[in-house]
Amino acid sequence: MKYSTGNLKRIFVVRLEDGDIINECLEQLAAKEQIKAAAVIAVGGADKGSVLVVGPKESRGQRPIKPQEAILADASEIVGTGTIFPDENGRPLVHMHLACGRGTETITGCIRKGVKTWHIVEIIVFELEGSRAFRKLDVDLGLKLLEP
Repeated sequence: MKYSTGNLKRIFVVRLEDGDIINECLEQLAAKEQIKAAAVIAVGGADKGSVLVVGPKESRGQRPIKPQEAILADASEIVGTGTIFPDENGRPLVHMHLACGRGTETITGCIRKGVKTWHIVEIIVFELEGSRAFRKLDVDLGLKLLEP
């Protein structure tokens, strides 16, 4: 286990509108407001055609990891949580997972391929201060991992 500490700084209340791409909007907000570290929660709707990373194609052994994707067949209710930390170049990166449900079916995955807002997504961004955590590329896995 690796960890570091930080304190709550600012809280942003965000409303995304129809067609907004969740991760792109959050990364734009982080760049504009100079958010270096944050926790994020979201509720709302994801649109048909949004792409989620729903796991690796193989559980173990494949390097770098190749993602398995799923495309939402229709509009879905969402609830999600994630983080914002900069990469090695200081660019803010969102790592967020959503549970997307319609009727009695739910699919859960990472939004990094682009999840489009269906009408409204409400997001709360809890900015942290004092954290020097960042995302560093792990060449073996092919992922930018959090370095606390």
